[in-house]
Amino acid sequence: TQALLIEAFSVIRGNDKITGALKAWLLRNKQTNHWSSTKSTADACYALLLQGGNWLDTEPVVSVELGAITTIRPDKTEAGTGYFQKQIPGTGVFPEMGNIAVNVQQAQGSKSAQPVWGAVYWQYFENLDKITEATGPLKIKKHVMVTRATKNGPVLEPVIEGSPLQVGDKITVRLELTSDRSMEYVHLKDMRASALEPVNVLSGYKWQGGLGYYESTRDASTNFFISYLPKGTFVMEYALFVSHAGVFSNGISTVQCMYAPEFTCHSAGIKLTVE
Repeated sequence: TQALLIEAFSVIRGNDKITGALKAWLLRNKQTNHWSSTKSTADACYALLLQGGNWLDTEPVVSVELGAITTIRPDKTEAGTGYFQKQIPGTGVFPEMGNIAVNVQQAQGSKSAQPVWGAVYWQYFENLDKITEATGPLKIKKHVMVTRATKNGPVLEPVIEGSPLQVGDKITVRLELTSDRSMEYVHLKDMRASALEPVNVLSGYKWQGGLGYYESTRDASTNFFISYLPKGTFVMEYALFVSHAGVFSNGISTVQCMYAPEFTCHSAGIKLTVE
């Protein structure tokens, strides 16, 4: 459908900004989704190469400024894609480098601006209960709640770090997953404390809150495999029981698009106290 629209706008308006934006959307959509057939792939390639500059022959020059400290320019790029990467050791990382600017110098003779994209990863070691939330196009929030009996029936109360639990308490983990675009092949891994035992131990396909996924229970985590994640917010829940006393780290929830690994995020960690 998008390829047909690009061809229609090319005939009506020629090579203008709207046609370029339609091409850029098609290419960006491919970043997190797959083209389902050889015919749709051929149509998409035809639309991208229909008019304008030849993206395969001209490569823009990209430089990345990390604050006022470091400017990264490619020494050598991958043929055809222009891909390059740069690793900075921990001793060379400073807070000011979080202010990132990308400068693109279009190739000489290019008739239209070529889209470029990249990703920045910050890798470090930290105790699980001290990890803070990290978001992006994907966002995950993890809520740990305990079931309390009241006069009006069972009520879910949020578990606050430091508030004691009892052996035998029923825990509900609620995962709120938000995406600003449709994605395919998304993996969500929710870690759990060693004092928690899942109610559901059988793996299988489930449908909950308008989202279909395959749930797999492992020894230290519960994994959710989502073949298609539409744009929006979705909620998944599962139940656990507290099995023994102590102080435990409940771990974090991590979600990543397997088709585009740069789309990833994780929740904050929490410490559980069981009396």
